[in-house]
Amino acid sequence: MNELRKILHVEDDPDIREIAKMALVDFGGFELLQCENGEVALAQAESFAPDVLLLDMMMPGMTGIETLAALREIEAFRNTPAIFMTAKDVATEYEEVLKQEAVGTIQKPFDPIALPDQIRAIAAS
Repeated sequence: MNELRKILHVEDDPDIREIAKMALVDFGGFELLQCENGEVALAQAESFAPDVLLLDMMMPGMTGIETLAALREIEAFRNTPAIFMTAKDVATEYEEVLKQEAVGTIQKPFDPIALPDQIRAIAAS
């Protein structure tokens, strides 16, 4: 995998988006595209060309799993590493799907200071 620089973050909660932006841009030095839902992510992802996908599991409209499935239909994203951010109970409920579709999960609430290194470590694994 090339150097991890660009992250597509799909999250419906504006407070979590703001905290993640601070963590990933200010602390992590990443270039970040944030989308409030799967539909917006699908419309903007190709032109952004992310190195990793960071997806909330539970969103209104398209879930994180549905968003990832739709992104995987696009040639450019067939092998892009995907990381889900989710509450522990949701991660347990979807454990098998997560193992098959994602390179890892990050549990909410997350530590903003640790988030950039968590993403680097998961994406490199």
